[in-house]
Amino acid sequence: MKNHKESVGAEVELLSITPNSEKLIEEAGRTCYLSFEKMTDDSAKRFIQMLVKSGHHSVLEHASATFRIKGGSRAFTHQLVRHRLASFSQQSQRYVSEEEFKVVTPPSIAANPEALAVFEEAMEQSRIAYSKLKGMDIRKEDARFVLPNAVSSEIVVSANFREWRLILSIRTEKNAQWEIREISRKILERLVTEAPAVFRDLLD
Repeated sequence: MKNHKESVGAEVELLSITPNSEKLIEEAGRTCYLSFEKMTDDSAKRFIQMLVKSGHHSVLEHASATFRIKGGSRAFTHQLVRHRLASFSQQSQRYVSEEEFKVVTPPSIAANPEALAVFEEAMEQSRIAYSKLKGMDIRKEDARFVLPNAVSSEIVVSANFREWRLILSIRTEKNAQWEIREISRKILERLVTEAPAVFRDLLD
């Protein structure tokens, strides 16, 4: 009987974002040109689009966003944390017990009954080994060495808008790994609703 649990898709939650982010970016950017007299109620969109098109992306760093991501695999988080200009706080396998871990099953495996049987057996053996090691008074920080990349995790990530544009432009690309591409798409869609002038072009 399997004791690990299937993770049902990653959840993306926006925890924080710079208030009035597009107006802030415009205010900061117009300092470069001393063109404050051109600011109107709807001028931020055109101004930010000009910044993006001209490559003046440093101005975007004045705004930032923080997301909580639940249910992504450790394989996913290993990729995400390579973006070193972002800040991360991740569920610790050193301090949190993984005896009832959930897993992320790749679609290619889920669609193949024979492959799925192999996968599920491997997950079960990892769970049994982890539990046995814990029963031998092995600390979690050492027992975790038998855990697979499929184990789901929770992570909070913060980045400024310039870095988010870089992350999302790379990780939503068609050749990106399927899981990070799907999660990045969820993040992008939320950011488009919050700051469309900054991010909408990445949906094209």
